[in-house]
Amino acid sequence: MALPPLHAFRVFESVARLGNVGAAAAELHVTPGAVSQQIRALQTGLGVELFQKRGRQLALTRSGAQLQRSVATAMDAIQTGVRQVAAARHDEETRRSLRISMPQVYGTAWLATRLFRFMDENPNFQLNVVTSSYFQGIDWRKTDVAVIYGVPPWPGFWWHLLHGIRMTPVCSPQLLRGPKAIRQPSDLAYHRLLHEDDGAQWRRWQAQAGIAWGGESDVYFDSFGIVLQAARDGFGVALSDEVVSARDLDEGRLVQPLQIGVAALHNYYCLCPEAKRDSAEIDYFINWLIGESSGP
Repeated sequence: MALPPLHAFRVFESVARLGNVGAAAAELHVTPGAVSQQIRALQTGLGVELFQKRGRQLALTRSGAQLQRSVATAMDAIQTGVRQVAAARHDEETRRSLRISMPQVYGTAWLATRLFRFMDENPNFQLNVVTSSYFQGIDWRKTDVAVIYGVPPWPGFWWHLLHGIRMTPVCSPQLLRGPKAIRQPSDLAYHRLLHEDDGAQWRRWQAQAGIAWGGESDVYFDSFGIVLQAARDGFGVALSDEVVSARDLDEGRLVQPLQIGVAALHNYYCLCPEAKRDSAEIDYFINWLIGESSGP
């Protein structure tokens, strides 16, 4: 047999649940006569009585109760489907995408774990992360917000200091043992000084420590990650900051043989193009990032 119109089942479900034609009419915003007509047409089409009168109320017959169970299940399924579609559409409309650039070592040591927490707390954000340490290495056509190691100003950009850092010697614990153990600044003469720049940061530290510059190094790295790994492996002494080296120091892979620190030549900044600063999602992320940097 042909399936009756779906609207007839909606009317039937309302009458079955409320037990009254007038109440169903009010819920469906139609007249009681229209409800009664739909019920009569449904019963005629199915060839069974669905209701019987009990005073002013309508009670389901055995056939009516059987149909009511199936219709209620179907209506619940339809409502669930509608809610899921609406929720998915809402998620798509409100999903925000941000393109983030950060220094690789800084990201590994400090920012990455916080980004995962940010995404857990803000599931409507999608983050695309690339790595670059310096302003000149960032492709701003593909970047919304960046954390860089540098010195302002950057014309056309908004920036905010995240970490003003101090540089302190770090090395493997093995360099604290033996006849060439590092106990005072002059002991650095027995060890390779590891560089990621032209030596300016080490010269600044040695001036602060009151020792003479020991000459040029025989190796320079353009990756601070390699510098830190060389220090962990005992190949020399690096200058590092309390943000990047915190985990290595806590877990004993690196130690600070000397407590003399010097302000870094560069610091960690958050920046974005001035034209994008008023974007709601960029503003939200930047405020979160600043809050994280000011916390423990």
